[in-house]
Amino acid sequence: MIERHGVRRPAAVCLALVVLLSLGGLTGCGALLDSGEKSSLSVPDLFYLRPHGDDSGPEKKTPFHVRAEDVTAESRAGTQDHRLTVDVTGSGRAVRLKISKIRKKNPRCAGTATRVVCKVSGAYDSWSDLDRVYPYAAPGGRPGDSATVRFRFSTRKGKTLSASTRVVVGEPVVTVRTTKVFEDVGPGSVLRTPVVVRNTGEVPVRGVGLRIAVGSGLAFEERYGNCRYPQAQKGHLAVCEFPRLRIAPGKAVVLRPGLALDVSTTDMYTSFHQEAWALDMGPARYGVVPEGGDPGDGPRLTTGAARGPDLKGTFAGGDAWSEVRVDTYADFEVFGVEVSGRRGSEHTVRLKVRNKGPATPGSTTLLFTPPESATVVEQPMEAIDEDVYEPYCDLDKGTYSCLVQGGLQPGESRTFEFGIRLGGPSEGSVRVTDTDGPGRRDPDPANDTAPVTVLP
Repeated sequence: MIERHGVRRPAAVCLALVVLLSLGGLTGCGALLDSGEKSSLSVPDLFYLRPHGDDSGPEKKTPFHVRAEDVTAESRAGTQDHRLTVDVTGSGRAVRLKISKIRKKNPRCAGTATRVVCKVSGAYDSWSDLDRVYPYAAPGGRPGDSATVRFRFSTRKGKTLSASTRVVVGEPVVTVRTTKVFEDVGPGSVLRTPVVVRNTGEVPVRGVGLRIAVGSGLAFEERYGNCRYPQAQKGHLAVCEFPRLRIAPGKAVVLRPGLALDVSTTDMYTSFHQEAWALDMGPARYGVVPEGGDPGDGPRLTTGAARGPDLKGTFAGGDAWSEVRVDTYADFEVFGVEVSGRRGSEHTVRLKVRNKGPATPGSTTLLFTPPESATVVEQPMEAIDEDVYEPYCDLDKGTYSCLVQGGLQPGESRTFEFGIRLGGPSEGSVRVTDTDGPGRRDPDPANDTAPVTVLP
């Protein structure tokens, strides 16, 4: 979604803006009657509406947004000394206006279904203001019907900013084919999956944006020539745009060549994420699509009509995550500890966990149950602020739970130190367990547990 700002610019700049917007499927340049350089009125250049009575549509859509600011006003927030006028061209058969009234008495907005006047502050924002006006599809509106919604913002000095939004009934709803879980993928192999985009909306898709993010343990086998790869993401993100692509309602396209990902030999679990959107709507609200990046040096992605096998599977809108489970394992082991000494003496117990490989799992937890007669007097701590610490391990029903963060690389180990005061012969235990997920597929579970013994 592109917002139009009612700020005076030279005619050449306005003409250039029209050309750029036209290339993206949008046209227009907001008219300005105010001479202030910073006062502004900002509205969407184009906005799609759900058909009347239909609550479906794209996930996490950015709501309709109006912003107006009069920098010459003495008090720009908390007052209602400015006017915002909104009207719909035509008869109102396709698009009407709705007033959101938080306060029943003395509403800040009043008018008809085709013209509304609001009393607003000199710094108005429809997302945060108590009362607002926004367009909606009329009962008689059909997909593809459109109207123009015009906005005029009057400053305290009588000057006016104006802008308009082309409103269309119906939405392009872009979804991507996804597989929830890829099971038993070979370590060191290439995972291949098609990229299929479908329009489940009521109006055509005019231009598609695509974002593909891969987790650690995966890498793009090819960097496509018409995608960009932001450097800050260290090669784990591809952003592609297809401004000329058109997808009719109910139709789908497939991108060729399909997605090819190199699979690590050491990561057991990873994932990748796909998100597609209509370019003239923009990505989902709060969606992060970094700017910049170098183009790939591989083949260009091309588009074609999806057929038969391309359409099999699940299509998802918004965040489409796919989990990848690699056909490998991680053999973890812990080591027993023996302590001897007189009653009341204090000793340090070092609890060691090691990953014998060949792979790295997700997070793992070490569980320490102290010997029954021993008292824990010291435990691992972590800094939460400058010179402020708190216990690293959680204590529940006599057992300490210590997260082995991020898993251990093959051959690595970690040691947790506890201080205990002896109280006589007894035995506790140390063991390692999976924090969450499918687990380590440990081929030797016998070495996952060891005794912690206070000798006589």
